[in-house]
Amino acid sequence: MAEEYFGREAAVSVRVYVFCEGQTEEQFVARILRPAFQVRVIELTPIIFRTSRSARGVVTSYGKVKWQIKTKCKEDRGAWVTTMIDYYGLPTDFPEAKILVAPQLRAQKLRDAFQNDIGERNFIANLLVHEYEALLFSAPSAFANSFGTRAADELIKIRADVSSPEEINDRVETAPSKRIQRICGGYQKPLHGILIAEDIGLEAIRRECAMFNTWLQRLESLSSSSDG
Repeated sequence: MAEEYFGREAAVSVRVYVFCEGQTEEQFVARILRPAFQVRVIELTPIIFRTSRSARGVVTSYGKVKWQIKTKCKEDRGAWVTTMIDYYGLPTDFPEAKILVAPQLRAQKLRDAFQNDIGERNFIANLLVHEYEALLFSAPSAFANSFGTRAADELIKIRADVSSPEEINDRVETAPSKRIQRICGGYQKPLHGILIAEDIGLEAIRRECAMFNTWLQRLESLSSSSDG
């Protein structure tokens, strides 16, 4: 028993800082991702981007994003730094691959350009396609608890029209969040966004959202990496 106890104590956690755009994403990391990663001895710590001296939240300038990421990477070389940023509504100065391709592939190109521009060994770029609310389309039936079966059925129809929630497009009127707001009166992202995600469960989201799952697989691989 003593050997087993000291064996657990000897395990060194891999530290990962996750820069987020808002309170909902912060809570998603803390309440849904963190417990799943702790069993792999990976400790996730969410950080909301600072937009000014007194404000935090939605990314409005790539310059501010880059500075905060590079500062954290250099501040703690023994840890990893990653992001949970919406592809939809990225700042116009965000590093961009100049190629016209399908949205999901374009998001991957942007992610790779982001990775290369930061240029830090302990950085892992990540973008959500197209935004946080897309994850909630992994199981739209979960909306029924808060908004009733009629609203859930409408969201289920939207999900049925695409092969993945990550394909729900990013125009102003058709982005995932805009669809939810139109159908679910009173939807509040900080409240409903996390409750519905908890009802859906992480495994269901991973099955439905390939690019999101690829990011988590990359983070999971850190527990066996010699670079951390």
